[in-house]
Amino acid sequence: MFRGATLVNLDSKGRLTVPTRYRGMLSEESKGQMVCTIDLHQPCLLLYTLPEWEIIEEKLSKLSTMNPAERRVQRLLLGHASECQIDNAGRLLLANTLRQHAGLTKEVMLVGQINKFELWDEQMWYQQVENDIAAERLTEEPLSARLQDLSL
Repeated sequence: MFRGATLVNLDSKGRLTVPTRYRGMLSEESKGQMVCTIDLHQPCLLLYTLPEWEIIEEKLSKLSTMNPAERRVQRLLLGHASECQIDNAGRLLLANTLRQHAGLTKEVMLVGQINKFELWDEQMWYQQVENDIAAERLTEEPLSARLQDLSL
């Protein structure tokens, strides 16, 4: 289970160092094999362990290629999916096209989201957090049934 937001740096080759607290879990769960793809709705990347990504792929394979919206989702998620391996130094190389898509340069936020990580440009992350907090304060929409049942 991944949680918390951690500032990490990309080196000149586009590698990020995975925080030590996650390395053992990632090694045990996936032998350090990861898959990174784009987020369809936010300017960030999604980083999954290989076993978790295979679950996503199975769901995507059941979508209809004849339905334009479903085909679009398949094309975007699968077409941008890039396998990456955590090296012996705990680094993960992100494909240049993915880094460009999310605007990742040097400072990157690694954000745990239970079964995956989001990778954000640091400034974009803090702006998104501000926007999300403001939206929650202003919203008059009723909570969904799922959120109503969430007790914090």
